[in-house]
Amino acid sequence: MKKLVAMLLALSMAAAMLAGCGAKEASEKVKVIDIDLTSEEYAFGVDKTQPELLEQTNAFIAQIMDDGTFDEICDRYFGDGTPVAVESAKLDESKDQLVVATNAAFEPFEYTEGDKYYGIDMEIAAALADYLGQELVIQNMDFDAVCLSVGQQKCDIAMAGLTVNEERKEYVTFTTSYYNASQKLIVMEDDTTFDKCTDVASVEEILNGFDAKTKIGVQNGTTGQFYVEGDADWGFDGFAVTCTGYKNGSMAVQDMINGNIDFVIIDSAPAAAITEAINAL
Repeated sequence: MKKLVAMLLALSMAAAMLAGCGAKEASEKVKVIDIDLTSEEYAFGVDKTQPELLEQTNAFIAQIMDDGTFDEICDRYFGDGTPVAVESAKLDESKDQLVVATNAAFEPFEYTEGDKYYGIDMEIAAALADYLGQELVIQNMDFDAVCLSVGQQKCDIAMAGLTVNEERKEYVTFTTSYYNASQKLIVMEDDTTFDKCTDVASVEEILNGFDAKTKIGVQNGTTGQFYVEGDADWGFDGFAVTCTGYKNGSMAVQDMINGNIDFVIIDSAPAAAITEAINAL
């Protein structure tokens, strides 16, 4: 993650750290347990009434994978490149527009700085709009509403770090996958609970030993929530802990630093970005 992005996120969270009720000292750091708890595929969710858009988007994904465009975009967030700002036009039904539903609180896939959007998905959205010859409109909303808005034909496509699963297929048709993801655990840096774990089984053995007194933070509506709470459609048994939902992963980590929850489970890329930003303070 680029240092500039990390610093901006860190600065935005500093005030919250100082204002947090019962907050621990701001110098305390966090760490990611480097074990994949899940294996997932990200894809975009297309309006079911627009099969031609699905076909065009799949062709576009194949093209950016083949010509190196996707790697170039990822390098701007995981390597030495510089993130590119993406602007949204105003919704105007008289114009030929591509309306994208997202939740811009999921760095490095989608986030905002001022009135501009950044992130892997947002740069792909801009490139897709150019490919289709359409004007890009980005609709920022709660994560829970992203697929629903497309299912209700309020937006054309959902681009929000979406994991493919059967429940979401009720609202959208998924494109081919463009990114492999996983869930990871974030703890305080001095927490040794999971230090001896070597695989997901050893992590889950510990999680299964907790009861409702243990609080785990997640981002609402994400795989992390279903993993912690349990969900038959996702194939997760869940745990007997208390699952606390937040609008984004940053808020969950902040609450852990404040001493209100014990651990956080979120997607691996945001986990790395948030941890870097917090530890830069």
